[in-house]
Amino acid sequence: MTPVPLLTADQLAKLPARARDVVEYRKSGLSLNHIQGCPADCSYCIRHTYGIWDMREPRALMSDAEAVEQLVNHRYFQPHVTPIQVFNRATDPFVPKVKAHTFAVLEDLDRRGLGNHVLVITRYRVTPEDCARLNALTSIKVTLLFTYSGIADRRLEPFPSEVAETSLRTAAALARSYRTVFYWRPLVPGINDTSEHLAKAVELSRIAHATVFTGLFYRDEIAQYYRDNGLPEPYDETARRKIVPEALERRILDAFADSNGGPLFRKTSCAVSFVHELPDYNGHYGIRSELCDICPLQQVKLCAQAHRVPAEDTLRSIATRLPEAQELRVIDISEQAAIVAGLDDEQPRYYLQHALGFQIHDQRHPHRSRRHGRADIGWDTTDATKAST
Repeated sequence: MTPVPLLTADQLAKLPARARDVVEYRKSGLSLNHIQGCPADCSYCIRHTYGIWDMREPRALMSDAEAVEQLVNHRYFQPHVTPIQVFNRATDPFVPKVKAHTFAVLEDLDRRGLGNHVLVITRYRVTPEDCARLNALTSIKVTLLFTYSGIADRRLEPFPSEVAETSLRTAAALARSYRTVFYWRPLVPGINDTSEHLAKAVELSRIAHATVFTGLFYRDEIAQYYRDNGLPEPYDETARRKIVPEALERRILDAFADSNGGPLFRKTSCAVSFVHELPDYNGHYGIRSELCDICPLQQVKLCAQAHRVPAEDTLRSIATRLPEAQELRVIDISEQAAIVAGLDDEQPRYYLQHALGFQIHDQRHPHRSRRHGRADIGWDTTDATKAST
Protein backbone atom coordinates (compact mmCIF):
# COMPACT_ATOMS: atom_id res chain seq x y z
CA MET A 1 0.00 0.00 0.00
CA THR A 2 1.30 3.51 -0.85
CA PRO A 3 1.33 5.75 2.26
CA VAL A 4 1.47 8.90 0.10
CA PRO A 5 -1.36 9.42 -2.43
CA LEU A 6 -0.48 9.71 -6.11
CA LEU A 7 -1.27 12.95 -7.87
CA THR A 8 -3.77 12.67 -10.71
CA ALA A 9 -2.71 13.51 -14.24
CA ASP A 10 -4.53 16.85 -13.97
CA GLN A 11 -2.85 17.69 -10.65
CA LEU A 12 0.53 16.72 -12.04
CA ALA A 13 0.05 18.95 -15.08
CA LYS A 14 -0.59 21.95 -12.82
CA LEU A 15 2.76 21.66 -11.07
CA PRO A 16 5.53 24.06 -12.12
CA ALA A 17 7.84 22.54 -14.73
CA ARG A 18 10.81 22.19 -12.36
CA ALA A 19 8.66 20.44 -9.77
CA ARG A 20 7.58 17.88 -12.37
CA ASP A 21 11.21 16.99 -13.06
CA VAL A 22 11.77 14.32 -10.40
CA VAL A 23 15.48 13.77 -11.24
CA GLU A 24 17.65 16.87 -11.04
CA TYR A 25 21.38 17.33 -10.58
CA ARG A 26 22.44 19.37 -7.58
CA LYS A 27 26.01 19.97 -6.50
CA SER A 28 26.25 17.13 -3.99
CA GLY A 29 24.38 14.61 -6.11
CA LEU A 30 21.69 13.55 -8.52
CA SER A 31 18.53 14.35 -6.63
CA LEU A 32 15.42 12.12 -6.65
CA ASN A 33 12.18 13.90 -5.69
CA HIS A 34 9.06 11.97 -6.69
CA ILE A 35 7.53 12.70 -3.27
CA GLN A 36 6.81 16.38 -2.72
CA GLY A 37 5.23 18.33 0.11
CA CYS A 38 6.56 18.92 3.61
CA PRO A 39 4.81 19.85 6.87
CA ALA A 40 7.95 21.28 8.55
CA ASP A 41 7.38 24.76 7.04
CA CYS A 42 10.91 26.11 7.50
CA SER A 43 10.73 29.69 6.28
CA TYR A 44 13.92 29.42 4.21
CA CYS A 45 12.96 26.16 2.44
CA ILE A 46 14.22 25.70 -1.11
CA ARG A 47 10.62 24.76 -2.06
CA HIS A 48 10.00 28.50 -2.47
CA THR A 49 12.17 28.47 -5.60
CA TYR A 50 10.30 25.51 -7.13
CA GLY A 51 6.87 27.11 -6.82
CA ILE A 52 5.55 24.44 -4.42
CA TRP A 53 5.83 26.17 -1.05
CA ASP A 54 2.13 25.60 -0.39
CA MET A 55 2.46 21.79 -0.75
CA ARG A 56 2.54 20.77 2.89
CA GLU A 57 0.88 17.37 2.58
CA PRO A 58 3.24 14.90 0.83
CA ARG A 59 2.09 13.63 -2.56
CA ALA A 60 3.65 11.18 -5.01
CA LEU A 61 4.30 12.03 -8.64
CA MET A 62 4.88 8.37 -9.53
CA SER A 63 5.55 5.03 -7.84
CA ASP A 64 8.85 4.33 -6.10
CA ALA A 65 9.76 1.66 -8.66
CA GLU A 66 9.13 4.03 -11.56
CA ALA A 67 11.17 6.75 -9.88
CA VAL A 68 14.18 4.50 -9.30
CA GLU A 69 14.04 3.32 -12.91
CA GLN A 70 13.99 6.91 -14.06
CA LEU A 71 16.96 7.67 -11.83
CA VAL A 72 19.24 4.79 -12.86
CA ASN A 73 18.39 5.22 -16.53
CA HIS A 74 18.92 8.98 -16.49
CA ARG A 75 21.62 10.31 -18.80
CA TYR A 76 23.40 11.83 -15.79
CA PHE A 77 23.53 8.62 -13.77
CA GLN A 78 26.83 6.72 -13.63
CA PRO A 79 26.76 3.42 -11.68
CA HIS A 80 29.09 3.42 -8.65
CA VAL A 81 30.09 7.04 -9.42
CA THR A 82 27.20 9.50 -9.27
CA PRO A 83 26.30 10.59 -5.73
CA ILE A 84 22.55 10.37 -5.12
CA GLN A 85 20.31 12.44 -2.87
CA VAL A 86 16.87 11.17 -1.85
CA PHE A 87 13.99 13.61 -1.16
CA ASN A 88 16.24 16.58 -0.40
CA ARG A 89 14.35 19.23 -2.38
CA ALA A 90 10.66 19.05 -1.62
CA THR A 91 10.07 16.92 1.47
CA ASP A 92 11.92 15.27 4.35
CA PRO A 93 12.73 11.56 3.88
CA PHE A 94 11.79 10.70 7.46
CA VAL A 95 8.42 12.43 7.57
CA PRO A 96 6.25 9.52 8.85
CA LYS A 97 4.23 9.22 5.63
CA VAL A 98 7.35 9.52 3.48
CA LYS A 99 9.59 7.09 5.35
CA ALA A 100 8.24 3.97 3.62
CA HIS A 101 9.09 5.51 0.24
CA THR A 102 12.59 6.36 1.44
CA PHE A 103 13.31 2.77 2.39
CA ALA A 104 11.70 1.47 -0.81
CA VAL A 105 14.14 3.61 -2.83
CA LEU A 106 17.19 2.71 -0.73
CA GLU A 107 16.46 -1.01 -0.78
CA ASP A 108 15.79 -0.99 -4.53
CA LEU A 109 19.14 0.73 -5.18
CA ASP A 110 20.90 -1.66 -2.82
CA ARG A 111 19.44 -4.77 -4.50
CA ARG A 112 20.94 -3.58 -7.77
CA GLY A 113 24.42 -3.90 -6.28
CA LEU A 114 25.20 -0.24 -6.78
CA GLY A 115 28.10 1.28 -4.84
CA ASN A 116 27.06 4.93 -5.20
CA HIS A 117 27.03 7.39 -2.34
CA VAL A 118 23.43 8.00 -1.19
CA LEU A 119 22.81 11.12 0.91
CA VAL A 120 19.70 11.21 3.11
CA ILE A 121 19.15 14.62 4.72
CA THR A 122 16.64 14.88 7.56
CA ARG A 123 15.54 16.86 10.59
CA TYR A 124 12.82 14.35 11.58
CA ARG A 125 12.75 11.43 14.00
CA VAL A 126 14.97 8.45 13.20
CA THR A 127 14.26 5.38 15.33
CA PRO A 128 16.37 2.35 16.32
CA GLU A 129 14.19 0.30 13.96
CA ASP A 130 15.09 2.67 11.11
CA CYS A 131 18.78 2.27 11.98
CA ALA A 132 18.52 -1.51 11.88
CA ARG A 133 16.98 -1.31 8.43
CA LEU A 134 19.71 1.05 7.25
CA ASN A 135 22.41 -1.25 8.63
CA ALA A 136 20.98 -4.08 6.53
CA LEU A 137 21.98 -2.23 3.33
CA THR A 138 25.19 -3.76 2.01
CA SER A 139 25.97 -2.11 -1.32
CA ILE A 140 25.13 1.60 -1.46
CA LYS A 141 27.12 3.98 0.75
CA VAL A 142 24.48 5.66 2.90
CA THR A 143 25.13 8.87 4.82
CA LEU A 144 22.50 10.36 7.12
CA LEU A 145 22.90 14.13 7.37
CA PHE A 146 21.01 15.61 10.30
CA THR A 147 19.98 19.21 9.66
CA TYR A 148 20.31 21.21 12.86
CA SER A 149 20.24 24.98 13.22
CA GLY A 150 19.39 25.67 16.86
CA ILE A 151 17.03 28.43 15.66
CA ALA A 152 14.53 29.13 18.44
CA ASP A 153 12.26 31.56 16.54
CA ARG A 154 9.33 29.35 15.52
CA ARG A 155 8.33 31.86 12.86
CA LEU A 156 11.52 30.96 11.04
CA GLU A 157 11.70 27.29 11.89
CA PRO A 158 8.53 25.74 13.35
CA PHE A 159 10.04 22.25 13.67
CA PRO A 160 12.33 22.11 16.74
CA SER A 161 16.03 21.31 16.30
CA GLU A 162 15.89 19.10 19.37
CA VAL A 163 14.28 16.37 17.26
CA ALA A 164 17.26 16.29 14.91
CA GLU A 165 19.61 16.21 17.90
CA THR A 166 17.87 13.17 19.35
CA SER A 167 17.88 11.44 15.97
CA LEU A 168 21.58 12.14 15.52
CA ARG A 169 22.40 10.67 18.92
CA THR A 170 20.35 7.55 18.15
CA ALA A 171 21.69 7.05 14.64
CA ALA A 172 25.34 7.67 15.53
CA ALA A 173 25.21 5.20 18.40
CA LEU A 174 23.73 2.46 16.20
CA ALA A 175 25.63 3.09 12.95
CA ARG A 176 27.29 0.10 11.39
CA SER A 177 27.11 0.17 7.60
CA TYR A 178 25.91 3.78 7.28
CA ARG A 179 27.52 7.00 8.53
CA THR A 180 26.23 10.18 10.20
CA VAL A 181 26.95 13.85 9.56
CA PHE A 182 25.98 16.75 11.80
CA TYR A 183 24.60 19.14 9.15
CA TRP A 184 24.87 22.49 10.92
CA ARG A 185 22.75 24.84 8.85
CA PRO A 186 21.63 27.44 8.04
CA LEU A 187 23.90 29.63 10.13
CA VAL A 188 22.68 33.24 10.18
CA PRO A 189 24.39 36.08 12.08
CA GLY A 190 22.23 37.42 14.88
CA ILE A 191 19.89 34.43 14.75
CA ASN A 192 21.82 31.31 15.80
CA ASP A 193 25.46 32.29 16.22
CA THR A 194 25.72 33.09 19.93
CA SER A 195 28.48 31.56 22.06
CA GLU A 196 25.87 29.13 23.38
CA HIS A 197 24.93 28.06 19.85
CA LEU A 198 28.57 27.49 18.96
CA ALA A 199 29.24 25.50 22.14
CA LYS A 200 26.24 23.28 21.45
CA ALA A 201 27.45 22.64 17.91
CA VAL A 202 30.88 21.62 19.15
CA GLU A 203 29.20 19.17 21.54
CA LEU A 204 27.10 17.61 18.77
CA SER A 205 30.08 17.45 16.43
CA ARG A 206 31.72 14.95 18.76
CA ILE A 207 28.76 12.59 18.36
CA ALA A 208 28.60 12.49 14.54
CA HIS A 209 31.22 10.99 12.26
CA ALA A 210 31.74 14.47 10.75
CA THR A 211 30.29 18.00 10.75
CA VAL A 212 29.48 20.37 7.88
CA PHE A 213 28.67 24.03 8.51
CA THR A 214 27.05 26.28 5.96
CA GLY A 215 24.89 29.35 5.59
CA LEU A 216 21.59 30.45 4.16
CA PHE A 217 20.36 30.23 0.60
CA TYR A 218 18.69 33.65 0.45
CA ARG A 219 17.07 33.75 -2.96
CA ASP A 220 14.58 36.32 -4.27
CA GLU A 221 11.58 34.06 -3.61
CA ILE A 222 12.64 33.48 -0.01
CA ALA A 223 13.30 37.18 0.60
CA GLN A 224 9.83 37.99 -0.75
CA TYR A 225 8.27 35.45 1.60
CA TYR A 226 10.09 37.04 4.54
CA ARG A 227 8.83 40.49 3.59
CA ASP A 228 5.26 39.31 2.97
CA ASN A 229 5.13 37.64 6.37
CA GLY A 230 6.90 40.29 8.42
CA LEU A 231 9.87 38.06 9.22
CA PRO A 232 13.22 39.59 10.18
CA GLU A 233 15.23 39.87 6.97
CA PRO A 234 18.74 38.47 7.59
CA TYR A 235 20.43 40.31 4.72
CA ASP A 236 19.81 43.42 2.62
CA GLU A 237 20.35 41.52 -0.63
CA THR A 238 19.93 38.07 -2.10
CA ALA A 239 22.57 35.84 -3.63
CA ARG A 240 23.01 32.90 -5.97
CA ARG A 241 25.28 31.11 -3.53
CA LYS A 242 24.96 30.36 0.18
CA ILE A 243 25.87 33.23 2.51
CA VAL A 244 28.53 32.63 5.16
CA PRO A 245 30.07 35.96 6.24
CA GLU A 246 33.80 35.91 6.89
CA ALA A 247 33.48 36.94 10.54
CA LEU A 248 31.01 34.13 11.21
CA GLU A 249 33.29 31.54 9.64
CA ARG A 250 36.21 32.77 11.73
CA ARG A 251 34.20 32.41 14.94
CA ILE A 252 33.17 28.88 13.99
CA LEU A 253 36.71 27.77 13.23
CA ASP A 254 37.98 29.33 16.46
CA ALA A 255 35.24 27.66 18.52
CA PHE A 256 36.08 24.23 17.12
CA ALA A 257 39.81 24.73 17.54
CA ASP A 258 39.51 26.02 21.11
CA SER A 259 37.11 23.27 22.23
CA ASN A 260 38.50 20.31 20.31
CA GLY A 261 35.40 19.73 18.20
CA GLY A 262 34.88 16.79 15.86
CA PRO A 263 36.05 16.69 12.22
CA LEU A 264 34.77 19.88 10.56
CA PHE A 265 34.23 20.56 6.85
CA ARG A 266 33.04 23.45 4.70
CA LYS A 267 31.72 21.22 1.91
CA THR A 268 29.17 18.42 2.05
CA SER A 269 31.04 16.18 -0.37
CA CYS A 270 34.21 16.48 1.72
CA ALA A 271 32.43 15.26 4.85
CA VAL A 272 30.53 12.48 3.09
CA SER A 273 33.70 11.21 1.44
CA PHE A 274 35.63 11.42 4.72
CA VAL A 275 33.16 9.33 6.72
CA HIS A 276 33.39 6.56 4.12
CA GLU A 277 37.19 6.83 3.96
CA LEU A 278 37.17 7.86 0.30
CA PRO A 279 38.60 10.85 -1.63
CA ASP A 280 36.27 13.78 -2.20
CA TYR A 281 34.05 13.05 -5.18
CA ASN A 282 33.86 16.76 -6.04
CA GLY A 283 37.64 17.05 -6.33
CA HIS A 284 38.05 19.96 -3.94
CA TYR A 285 41.68 19.03 -3.36
CA GLY A 286 42.54 21.16 -6.39
CA ILE A 287 41.59 24.23 -4.35
CA ARG A 288 43.11 22.95 -1.12
CA SER A 289 44.50 26.33 -0.06
CA GLU A 290 40.88 27.51 0.15
CA LEU A 291 39.26 24.52 1.81
CA CYS A 292 41.58 21.80 3.08
CA ASP A 293 43.22 23.78 5.89
CA ILE A 294 40.66 22.36 8.33
CA CYS A 295 40.52 18.81 6.97
CA PRO A 296 42.02 15.87 8.89
CA LEU A 297 45.51 15.08 7.62
CA GLN A 298 44.61 11.54 6.60
CA GLN A 299 41.82 12.86 4.40
CA VAL A 300 44.09 15.39 2.71
CA LYS A 301 46.52 12.58 1.91
CA LEU A 302 43.73 10.41 0.52
CA CYS A 303 42.49 13.20 -1.73
CA ALA A 304 46.04 14.00 -2.85
CA GLN A 305 46.58 10.41 -3.97
CA ALA A 306 43.36 10.52 -6.04
CA HIS A 307 43.95 13.97 -7.56
CA ARG A 308 44.35 13.83 -11.35
CA VAL A 309 44.33 16.84 -13.67
CA PRO A 310 42.38 15.73 -16.76
CA ALA A 311 43.59 16.31 -20.29
CA GLU A 312 41.41 18.56 -22.42
CA ASP A 313 40.66 15.66 -24.78
CA THR A 314 39.40 13.60 -21.84
CA LEU A 315 37.09 16.38 -20.72
CA ARG A 316 35.73 16.84 -24.23
CA SER A 317 35.24 13.11 -24.68
CA ILE A 318 33.11 12.85 -21.53
CA ALA A 319 31.12 15.93 -22.57
CA THR A 320 30.12 14.22 -25.84
CA ARG A 321 27.92 11.86 -23.81
CA LEU A 322 25.53 14.74 -23.11
CA PRO A 323 23.47 16.46 -25.84
CA GLU A 324 23.39 19.66 -23.77
CA ALA A 325 27.20 19.77 -23.55
CA GLN A 326 27.89 19.77 -27.29
CA GLU A 327 28.69 23.49 -27.21
CA LEU A 328 31.18 23.08 -24.37
CA ARG A 329 34.29 25.22 -24.64
CA VAL A 330 37.32 24.55 -22.46
CA ILE A 331 38.78 27.90 -21.45
CA ASP A 332 41.55 26.65 -19.21
CA ILE A 333 42.68 23.62 -17.19
CA SER A 334 44.96 24.13 -14.21
CA GLU A 335 46.00 22.17 -11.15
CA GLN A 336 42.99 23.73 -9.43
CA ALA A 337 40.09 23.36 -11.85
CA ALA A 338 38.87 23.31 -15.42
CA ILE A 339 37.16 26.51 -16.55
CA VAL A 340 34.46 25.90 -19.15
CA ALA A 341 31.85 27.84 -21.12
CA GLY A 342 28.92 27.01 -23.37
CA LEU A 343 26.73 25.18 -20.82
CA ASP A 344 23.17 26.41 -20.37
CA ASP A 345 22.91 25.44 -16.71
CA GLU A 346 24.73 23.76 -13.84
CA GLN A 347 23.61 20.16 -14.33
CA PRO A 348 26.04 19.02 -17.07
CA ARG A 349 28.84 20.70 -15.14
CA TYR A 350 28.08 18.53 -12.12
CA TYR A 351 28.07 15.44 -14.35
CA LEU A 352 31.53 16.29 -15.65
CA GLN A 353 32.80 17.06 -12.16
CA HIS A 354 31.69 13.72 -10.75
CA ALA A 355 32.85 11.76 -13.79
CA LEU A 356 36.36 13.19 -13.34
CA GLY A 357 36.50 13.75 -9.58
CA PHE A 358 37.88 17.17 -10.49
CA GLN A 359 36.56 20.70 -10.10
CA ILE A 360 34.72 22.06 -13.16
CA HIS A 361 33.88 25.79 -13.03
CA ASP A 362 31.67 27.84 -15.30
CA GLN A 363 33.34 30.95 -16.70
CA ARG A 364 30.14 32.94 -16.01
CA HIS A 365 30.35 32.29 -12.27
CA PRO A 366 33.96 32.68 -11.15
CA HIS A 367 34.72 31.90 -7.54
CA ARG A 368 36.58 34.54 -5.58
CA SER A 369 39.58 33.88 -3.40
CA ARG A 370 38.75 32.70 0.14
CA ARG A 371 34.98 32.65 -0.51
CA HIS A 372 34.97 28.86 -0.88
CA GLY A 373 32.31 29.14 -3.57
CA ARG A 374 30.07 31.27 -1.34
CA ALA A 375 28.34 34.58 -1.79
CA ASP A 376 30.34 37.83 -1.52
CA ILE A 377 28.00 39.13 1.22
CA GLY A 378 29.97 39.65 4.43
CA TRP A 379 33.38 39.49 2.77
CA ASP A 380 35.81 42.22 1.80
CA THR A 381 35.03 42.67 -1.88
CA THR A 382 37.60 45.41 -2.45
CA ASP A 383 39.97 42.65 -3.47
CA ALA A 384 38.56 41.82 -6.89
CA THR A 385 41.15 39.13 -7.60
CA LYS A 386 39.34 36.07 -8.87
CA ALA A 387 40.56 32.57 -8.28
CA SER A 388 39.46 29.20 -9.58
CA THR A 389 37.91 28.03 -6.35
